[in-house]
Amino acid sequence: MCRFVMYEGPEIDLASLVTRPRNSLVHQSYHSLERREPLNGDGFGLAWYRHEISPEPALFRSVRPAWNDRNLHHLARVTRSRTVLAHVRAASHRIPVSEVNCHPFVAGPFAFMHNGQVAHFPRIRRELLASLSDESFEVVQGSTDSELLFAVFLDRWAEARATDPLERMAEALVAAISQVLARARAHGRTEVSRLNLVVGNGREAVACRFADDPDTVPETLYVHTGRRYVCEGDRCRMVEPEAGHDAVLVSSERLSDDPGWRLVPRDHLVLVDSRRSVTLRPLVPDECG
Repeated sequence: MCRFVMYEGPEIDLASLVTRPRNSLVHQSYHSLERREPLNGDGFGLAWYRHEISPEPALFRSVRPAWNDRNLHHLARVTRSRTVLAHVRAASHRIPVSEVNCHPFVAGPFAFMHNGQVAHFPRIRRELLASLSDESFEVVQGSTDSELLFAVFLDRWAEARATDPLERMAEALVAAISQVLARARAHGRTEVSRLNLVVGNGREAVACRFADDPDTVPETLYVHTGRRYVCEGDRCRMVEPEAGHDAVLVSSERLSDDPGWRLVPRDHLVLVDSRRSVTLRPLVPDECG
């Protein structure tokens, strides 16, 4: 499994998410507090947006453990953004550790992250690849279940009927999950799909906490919203924001000890609109896929 964090809000430095908090993403890379296995050392990645320059996100990924990458610390200290997605990886399915297999994955305006696994992925990988459009097939550079799920999302986005960008992302994500689950379930239910996902375009975002077995507890996912996020040394907290400057954090683990962190209910979507308003909604996959 992996750990990730997404931020939407007033401009902050990446270090406020990645290196400075007591339970920063770098800390989670070697001592995760809410995983049985505390290490997430199979690479890391950052995606962030500067819409005044480009609608497409910047991307920095490395196979080095996040705790041991000096470039990450220097970059995070001086880079600022209103939208950040950051991820530390623990490889699964015996998938190689390589830069193209590190999250986030990006295509056009979208950035995508995954914490979990797709059941029976080695068996269904070829089927899913064959189902892709030429455009989405070209997006796939690595060998992870996560990137292939992202490619499926891109095809479902192209077909989605909703006109609102946020609703269209939610529709496409649920359709992609439904398609992948249908393929996996065709091979039996001896494995569980764990799908904690985030997809965003720099203005809106959709996340989910999901497992397709009712007896399996999904990986943790928290949301923190409605205030401005600040760090003083390693003490980070939410404070009341300036007018019109709300902040949203969606994170595998709580970065700080301050009140306000909410555990997302299992099998729910988290929708973050362009005004940084957050809505929780049950995630009900289409059983037909």
